[in-house]
Amino acid sequence: MITHRSSNPNLIYTAPAFAQMMEQLWTHKTIALDTESDSLFSYYPKVCLIQISTFAGPESDPDTVVDFLIDPLRFTELAPLGQLLADPTSTVIIHAAENDIYLLQREFNFNVANLFDTQLAARILGWPRAGLAAILEEQFGVVSNKKMQRTNWGKRPLTPEQIAYAQMDTHYLFALRQREIEELHTRDRWEEAQEAFAQVASVDYRARVANERSIWQMKETRGVPHAELGVLEALWLWREQEAQNQDRPPFKIVNNQALIDLAHRQPQSINQLHDLHSLSASEIQRYGAAISQAIREGKSRPLPTLPESTRRYEQWLDKATLERFDVLRQWRSNTAANRGVAPEIVFTNEVLLEVAKRQPRTMEELRQIEAIGPWKAKTYGPDLLRFAQAK
Repeated sequence: MITHRSSNPNLIYTAPAFAQMMEQLWTHKTIALDTESDSLFSYYPKVCLIQISTFAGPESDPDTVVDFLIDPLRFTELAPLGQLLADPTSTVIIHAAENDIYLLQREFNFNVANLFDTQLAARILGWPRAGLAAILEEQFGVVSNKKMQRTNWGKRPLTPEQIAYAQMDTHYLFALRQREIEELHTRDRWEEAQEAFAQVASVDYRARVANERSIWQMKETRGVPHAELGVLEALWLWREQEAQNQDRPPFKIVNNQALIDLAHRQPQSINQLHDLHSLSASEIQRYGAAISQAIREGKSRPLPTLPESTRRYEQWLDKATLERFDVLRQWRSNTAANRGVAPEIVFTNEVLLEVAKRQPRTMEELRQIEAIGPWKAKTYGPDLLRFAQAK
């Protein structure tokens, strides 16, 4: 068992080192976890590093925290770690857990049974800044190297700067969690937080894999005239295929603004492509012919249908439902302001929309809405039931 104190993390990429780490993790069963992926460098992002911290001594002594960096690109037999994460008697601390859980589910079929999300706790407490870098600086005086956020985690060997940055993402989560627990209890928000953590951990994020990518994922698409959307979609589909072929992120083929400019200007020749300042000479040389072909094809494409998720609520809700929805949103804004939290910490728009559409009359009917757990039903239920019946 590893019992030494060290400022350096333990690098895990062999079976013996992994087995030794797992022995230590099962001893304490309270771990902090984070992941790093190469989403800025590949079309199909993969987990390139798993950071884990636990204790090498008494959990009351923060000086005994020991850190591990698991390299899943060099060691892939990780099933025992999944068993630990799925054990309800273990506690898994993650900052902003949703994306990490999604990656763990997608790549390793791991689930987290007992989660403490330090970012979600900060938001429930109404902390003005909930990002990990900001919290580490404010709470512990630790300044992280922000350049490492955009580094290539799929490249080996890892640099000393990458290793130091990765280690810091989990090393301080135990101390942060303890401070948050104390404040959550003091402010009577512990039950609320526990319910919120369970909600995050219970979602099957693997459903995202089936979500088809589309031009609507670009925020710039919302400002494109409808008549230009056929060309934009053709250009977007070309870029997606090119990105897949090269296994690069689409924005590293050509950026979103270039697609928007091309859809608007619709140049007829390679010479006209040079008039667009959003394309570089090298991009025109490499992709000019394919871009011109996509523009020609796009002119004859049927215009894509506006997806429901991008429509204004006013366009697809009947008047009575819209009025209830507006009343519920105003109630949420007031409630959030009184609690000192962001509105979505009370309820998301999606939940309020379900309440407005279903018009629940009893607590039992209200609890049938999946995102409303016992604490929220008890705390907000009477108001929700009253406003759900607004005319």
